[in-house]
Amino acid sequence: MPAGTVALRLIRGAFHQIDVALARCLAPPPKQAQQTDPEDLARFREFFRQLPADAAARAYLDVHLPRLVRTMTLVPKPAGARRALELGAYMQMTPALHALCGYPEVRGADFGPLGRSVRKTVALAGGEFTCEIAFFDAERDRFPYPDGHFSLVLCCEMLEHLMRDPMHMMFEIRRILDPGGALLLTTPNCAGLTCIANLLDGRHNPQVYSRYNRTTPGDPPHVREYTAHEIAELMAAAGFRTEQLLTERIESRDEAAWVHELLERNHLDTSLRGEQTYCIATMRPDLPVDRYPAWLYD
Repeated sequence: MPAGTVALRLIRGAFHQIDVALARCLAPPPKQAQQTDPEDLARFREFFRQLPADAAARAYLDVHLPRLVRTMTLVPKPAGARRALELGAYMQMTPALHALCGYPEVRGADFGPLGRSVRKTVALAGGEFTCEIAFFDAERDRFPYPDGHFSLVLCCEMLEHLMRDPMHMMFEIRRILDPGGALLLTTPNCAGLTCIANLLDGRHNPQVYSRYNRTTPGDPPHVREYTAHEIAELMAAAGFRTEQLLTERIESRDEAAWVHELLERNHLDTSLRGEQTYCIATMRPDLPVDRYPAWLYD
C-alpha cells in the first residue's frame, strides 16, 4: 500500500477520534433520575405479582422484582413510531409495556435460529396479551426488523452475557430505532460498593454475579460486567446521547456501606456506586460512531 494512502487513513482515523471526543465533551450531562411516584411503584409491583408463573418464573420474580419495577418507572411515554421491543423477553416487562406504559405494539426477541418466531400469550386481569417473539443472535445477525421501526428498545440484563461483539448489538439497536428513539438498558455495575468490598477482601469474585447456570448449562454466564461510566462510553460509541444514568443498591448487597466511607476518605468518586445500573439514551443520527472502541476491543 502506498505510503500516502496509509498516511491518509491515519489522518482520517485521527479526525474521527477527535469528532467522537468532541461529541462526548459537548453532550449535555445525563439528567438526574426523577423521584418516582409511590403509586406507580405499587401499580407495577402488583402487575408483576399477578402475572401467571410457574415455579421457576416465580422464583425469578421473587429475586428480581425490585429491578423490574424500577425499570418500568424509567420507560418513556410512547412517541414517534410508538412501537416497543424487548430484547431477551421473559414475557414479564413485555406485557407491562403495553398494559401499563401505553405502547400499542410490543414485540419481544430471544436467542435462537434466525427466521424462527413464536407467538406467546399472557393472561392479564383486563384480558390477554399476545406478543410475537422473534429469534436471532444479537451479536451476529441482522435484527429482523426494518430501519427506524421502533421508538423504544429494552435491553435488560443482557449486555453482560455477550461473548463476542456487543457493538454489533448496539449498532443494530441504533438501526431499528427511529431518530430520537430511546434505548433503556440495565446491567450490573462492577464498580459498585459490594464489588469493591469483595475485591479488597480478596476471597470473593468482584463481579456482581459470577456463577454458572446448572439449570440451563448452555446459557452464557456473566462474561463481562461494566462500570456505569463504561455504559456511557458504550452509548457514545454507538451514536446515542445518554439522557439518564443512575445506579442503585441491591437490597441483598447492603453489607458494603463501609466502602463508601473508604472512598470518601481517599478523595475518590463515590457516585454511581450502586450494584445495578440503569441507562436511558436516545438515538442521534448526527452523532459520530465508533464501531470498535479501543477500551472494549483489541
